[in-house]
Amino acid sequence: MNPEVLGRALPGCSKLERNGDGSYHAEMSVGIAAVKGTYHGRIEILDGVPPERFRMRVEGKGASGFLKGEGVLTLAESSAETVVTYSSEAQVGGIIASVGQRLILGAARQIVNRFFEAFAKQVQNTPSPPRAPAPPLPQP
Repeated sequence: MNPEVLGRALPGCSKLERNGDGSYHAEMSVGIAAVKGTYHGRIEILDGVPPERFRMRVEGKGASGFLKGEGVLTLAESSAETVVTYSSEAQVGGIIASVGQRLILGAARQIVNRFFEAFAKQVQNTPSPPRAPAPPLPQP
């Protein structure tokens, strides 16, 4: 939930800051087909059950249109890795909606995939905190 880490992983993100109410303010440059633009938006984390799942609400506006959506992310341990699943739905309007649903879905999947790839690299390159030494075993 660190905005610096998340902002570095989010493609096109130039700013991600925590607001006083716990939501985030984001600024992103996004291009889908010939429609490109900068969007300013708000991200809210709702119904959080850390670290297992949370629901996210996103709203963004720019000269090319708007986006409103919600998604649910679920995290589960599997062996030595974390498996992330997500589902989402969104509405778009304005010029950006004119590029068509297939292009928008493809671009959204590409942004999500790039985010998770960049985020995984950051997590893998972050040293784990030192573990406390194990207590001595009792002597018989």
